[in-house]
Amino acid sequence: MGTPLENWVNEAAQLTRPDRVVYCDGSEAENQGILEEMLRGGDSLTLNESTYPNCYLSRSSPNDVARTEHLTFICTPEKDDAGPTNNWMDPVGAKHKVGALLSGAMRGRTMYVIPYILGPVNSPLSKIGVEVTDSPYVVANMRIMSRMGKVAQDRLGASADFVPGLHSLGDLDPMRRYIVHFPQEKLIWSVGSGYGGNALLGKKCFALRIASFMAREQGWMAEHMLILGLEAPGGKVTYMAAAFPSACGKTNLAMMVSALESQGYRVWTVGDDIAWMRIGADGYLHAVNPEAGFFGVAPGTGFHTNPNVMEAIHRNTIFTNVAVTAKDEPWWEGIGEAPPPGLINWKGDAWDSSKGPAAHPNARYTVPANQSPSISSQWEAPEGVPISAFIFGGRRARLAPLVYESFDWQHGTFVGATMASETTAAATGEVGITRRDPMAMLPFCGYNMADYFGHWLEMGKKIPHPPKIFHVNWFRRGADGKFLWPGYGENVRVLKWILERVEGRGSVQETPIGYVPGPGGLTLDGLKISPEAIEELLRVNPDDWQAELDDTRQFFDKFGTRLPREMREEHERLGRRLQRTVTA
Repeated sequence: MGTPLENWVNEAAQLTRPDRVVYCDGSEAENQGILEEMLRGGDSLTLNESTYPNCYLSRSSPNDVARTEHLTFICTPEKDDAGPTNNWMDPVGAKHKVGALLSGAMRGRTMYVIPYILGPVNSPLSKIGVEVTDSPYVVANMRIMSRMGKVAQDRLGASADFVPGLHSLGDLDPMRRYIVHFPQEKLIWSVGSGYGGNALLGKKCFALRIASFMAREQGWMAEHMLILGLEAPGGKVTYMAAAFPSACGKTNLAMMVSALESQGYRVWTVGDDIAWMRIGADGYLHAVNPEAGFFGVAPGTGFHTNPNVMEAIHRNTIFTNVAVTAKDEPWWEGIGEAPPPGLINWKGDAWDSSKGPAAHPNARYTVPANQSPSISSQWEAPEGVPISAFIFGGRRARLAPLVYESFDWQHGTFVGATMASETTAAATGEVGITRRDPMAMLPFCGYNMADYFGHWLEMGKKIPHPPKIFHVNWFRRGADGKFLWPGYGENVRVLKWILERVEGRGSVQETPIGYVPGPGGLTLDGLKISPEAIEELLRVNPDDWQAELDDTRQFFDKFGTRLPREMREEHERLGRRLQRTVTA
């Protein structure tokens, strides 16, 4: 009998039948061998060694370029335990159906065994996963995104306390592609895709879907949140965690270059995507970033939107589905310069504007987190960083004000549970469709979302010093259809007000939906913005919110009797407050 790890790897090998099994140690020598294997596959190439040392471009199959939510399943014995917002499959049926696709899937290939740690190496908040895969691309990316190899195997030892993940490229046929999660077994199976979120099983699959299930069982929180520290002029750093749906500027906020740096306000990055949080001995919620790298969307990323990541990605980075210039340098829409002559698009063809975008709209970079100039000195603190504020946000053209503060934890949970974002053309082709995305966790919650809201309410009762909860909206538009707020580095002005509220200061004005900044509440010096624009940015229109009430009621109705009564109570209270405003 071997260790639990060896036994599980043997089982996976018996099912998938690889030609050989290699345990990854995470060393640089091994990494170079893996990268060479990627290059031999013919879909990867080395970038310009002088301007992008140790950087590579990988091209995925054109049918395999994004997370496939419709093929992602939560496999619980009872369908209702997965809930109405998840795809469900019976665990026995899933094992049979997906097992048949995995049977013999690695013949002629190498099975790589990747033990990895999510979270800082010596943190009590960290967890261990093991992914077996037949993709060198996955190994190379997991080395950047996690602490993998010997360090993880040493921490695991002979323990059975790890989350196993079995991944095979299969034949990359979208009709034979599944990503299935078995929360009770803490098990992940993925077949038919080599793309990031479907194949890097430590990311959304473990760090959110399985971890959210574990967190509820064990009394902690696994959230789709960035973690940042706002340094004030005296040098004190206040930590905040923020949840945004896609296309709402999450990574840009996490790595922001502050417009108030001359006044002593600076933003430090702890994480850009996921936060694991436990109650610390000091009574605050302490957060770690389970990841070791950033897996970010390249298009739209440039020196104006995110100078820190632009500096980070010039070395030791894997690019996926970007274009490449005649100088072997990566290029994408929004990088800040015109398409150069001789550009090759993400499919490997000579580009011209009639062929659509040069880089795929979901093209990615995978870069070590410690390469960002904005990385916090505390980003690997074993005890995590104490969170003073939660920030929810979405893309709303006219409804939500620039920023508001919830009345208390229960109301803040309601604000998170009802958050939504309007679609952009890039996402669907239909513009302005409102999509509910509670806590930005809709695609990532590993169990019934009604129970997830209940877990938030329970945690609020247990945290002696709970974070204050806020909502932001950088995307409000004026009558002319233009954005009222400049965004990016100017968003630090909103963070400054949030910091003041955390400290019990800051000018406020009560509205039916929460507290907005009062007169003089926002620091606006040096910003060219009219008083009328500020007034519009902070306005709460009861008529607009009435329609929102109806929409959120319909969303809540999906959960039936499983929805915590506190959520319905908050919904009714908001209705009464809006009514009073209308009749006043």
